[in-house]
Amino acid sequence: MLIPRIALDDLAATFTRTQSGISVAVADVDIDPLDLVRSGGAAFATAVYTGFPEGRQIAGLGVARRMAASGPDRLPRLRSLLRDLPPEAVAMIGFSYHADGPTSEEWGSFPAAVAVVPQLAIVREAGRSRLVAAIPPGTGPASLLAVAASLRIPEPAAAPRASSANVSSEPPVANWREAVAEVVAAAEAGLVEKVVLARSVRVSLGSPIEAFDLVALLRDRHPDSRVFGWQSGDSVFLGATPELLVARQGSRVNTVALAGSAARGRTPDEDRRLADELLASAKDRAEQAIVVEEIGRRLEPLTEMLDIPGAPVVDRHATVQHLATPIVGRTRATVLELADALHPTPAVGGHPSPDAIAYQIKFEQIDRGWYAGGIGWADSSGDGEIAVPLRCALVKGERALLFAGAGIVVGSDPDAEVEETRLKLRPLLDLLTGV
Repeated sequence: MLIPRIALDDLAATFTRTQSGISVAVADVDIDPLDLVRSGGAAFATAVYTGFPEGRQIAGLGVARRMAASGPDRLPRLRSLLRDLPPEAVAMIGFSYHADGPTSEEWGSFPAAVAVVPQLAIVREAGRSRLVAAIPPGTGPASLLAVAASLRIPEPAAAPRASSANVSSEPPVANWREAVAEVVAAAEAGLVEKVVLARSVRVSLGSPIEAFDLVALLRDRHPDSRVFGWQSGDSVFLGATPELLVARQGSRVNTVALAGSAARGRTPDEDRRLADELLASAKDRAEQAIVVEEIGRRLEPLTEMLDIPGAPVVDRHATVQHLATPIVGRTRATVLELADALHPTPAVGGHPSPDAIAYQIKFEQIDRGWYAGGIGWADSSGDGEIAVPLRCALVKGERALLFAGAGIVVGSDPDAEVEETRLKLRPLLDLLTGV
């Protein structure tokens, strides 16, 4: 069995009702959090995993408490769900790119913003794991403990074995390239500084996709990325993103301004050359400076101290390397208040934001859904970590919808931007198609 009997006995003996009305119990375990959702996802309509490098890994099954919200104040409104939680419990946080939420049918089970306290969760941090059970008011623990006892250690994760794969771009690549050219012309005319244009790729396989197996493989292949999977009904939104929106621990806040991209080299010498060219690129440095300046402007009212380095560094990932500026400070704001102030950063939206979003709506021809929104966790103290979901896909049955975007500024080349999105799509596309 996945969860040792002694841990389940400890849970059964220690349930305590909290001010929020839910009953909570905690036991120490030595379980990979991802094994919890791989084993139990099919038994629950909601299953979530988030894994942050050098941070927490959290997996959750079921819903003990839930709150959804939409509109411009959606994230601060979620705070009310957290206030009465005991310190042992965490809420999983997810939200869409647009404040009013997704509009297409395939995103139908994903609201504009949601906070979920799982019924069964494993939290791993600093090499230790704890099992947290939460029971809604008016129910007993027997049925949850019975399901927990039925979970089995999953088999090693395997990539899809597709007999065939049908891959198509939405919008067609030629149309997207033309849209990039029009945005470049608008930038050169001074109508907008930067617009991040996204496109999608639809993949259809001949057999169902085991979504949390994909999450496990992404974690193994991309240990420096923030890996996530959020199951809502029969769909799973998953990926391995390089981008942190914001993290808060006590009074400390940190984020990263990420913009400007280059391919990885095939040899160490080529890799260093490409990194040096990225650091020397006037176009990429200007794009990255927009993100740094805007993040600083938005955080300044919420912080007592803010440290912003004067020059970026190179942040390397499997297929792409980026210009990155780590930013730290002290704050009294909660992680949800900080996320509300920062989203969407110019790294995923553009600048100025209202103008850039208008160009996105005009040219993208896709529903971003939760792509470039936020995904992570928060607790009752105001701490938490929220990532920007990039390098991601919405998976349902044998189909997957992948997303990637590129920042368009003065000097952007449409062919180069197409190639950049292909590099960003590669990690998931290679897994799905067996390349």
